[in-house]
Amino acid sequence: MEQNENTLSVLKIAPGQHPQQVEIDNDLKALQQAVGGSIGASYPFADPVAIVYNDDGKLMGLPLNRALRDENGQMYDTVAGDFLVVGLGEEDFASLTPEITQKYEQLFHQPEAFLKLGNRLLVLPVPDEPPAEKPRTKPPAEHDR
Repeated sequence: MEQNENTLSVLKIAPGQHPQQVEIDNDLKALQQAVGGSIGASYPFADPVAIVYNDDGKLMGLPLNRALRDENGQMYDTVAGDFLVVGLGEEDFASLTPEITQKYEQLFHQPEAFLKLGNRLLVLPVPDEPPAEKPRTKPPAEHDR
């Protein structure tokens, strides 16, 4: 993928889908378009990366996408709607390196489903393959019993 200073190679992660490596313009309008509204950025990782998300995603009721977890694997937040994993340059967002792209593709690879149980949120990995349908057996007719 050839890129110039004005495009970024980033990961785009949509609810229910695997991450996709995409090229986007390095400007506010393109970032807003990618997440569907005003952007927020979060820096939850030690790597030089940011998560760019729709700042109003939860208020707008966008579908929950992925859980953010601390180093112990405990969920501390969720991201609603599409989000990007972008690299951090000296003053601006930057393209992800191939190693970082691979790391975060693996981290966010598995789509997640969210179930609200009372005031708790349960996070479940979404299986890649739908379970095979069991062949339905016809219930015996009255005279077969």
